[in-house]
Amino acid sequence: MKVWDLLVRCCHWLLVISVALAWLTKHSQSEWHENLGYLALAIVLLRLCWGFIGTRYARFSHFIRTPGHTLTYARAVIDGSARRYIGHNPLAGWMTIALLSMVFLVCWTGWLYTTDMFWGVEWVEELHEGLTNILLGLVALHVIGAISTSRHTGENLVAAMIHGRKRPPAANDLD
Repeated sequence: MKVWDLLVRCCHWLLVISVALAWLTKHSQSEWHENLGYLALAIVLLRLCWGFIGTRYARFSHFIRTPGHTLTYARAVIDGSARRYIGHNPLAGWMTIALLSMVFLVCWTGWLYTTDMFWGVEWVEELHEGLTNILLGLVALHVIGAISTSRHTGENLVAAMIHGRKRPPAANDLD
């Protein structure tokens, strides 16, 4: 069944590419790093809008769960009894918010560093680099979570994020 719409998938992979290339060009003398940051920011803002008006599985209201529900799910993951979700599971939902927020903050501090007021200000540069390191850590956790969930559910989540389809729900799956 179709779960991830084209906009969600394009935003996901364009954000992956723009963040990776921005990181690779961080010491470049060209404008690539800055332009990639603006691209990443535009993608985040588009995804935020789509999170409110987009298709069912793209909406934040569909996958942001309460802290209690999320902790219950996390315990089920640890003991190996987590149920499959058709859309984002509770941990993936919060990871989506964390990643979008962190990319926004990295872009914002990068932009601040280009302003007259903060040009060359060391703490802004250090904050930008620190937030980037946190972002990279979140990306690593995201990849580990996707691999782990794929193994647990027997569903290739990377492939699902490419073609947008997941297998139809079974009796014990959650929406």
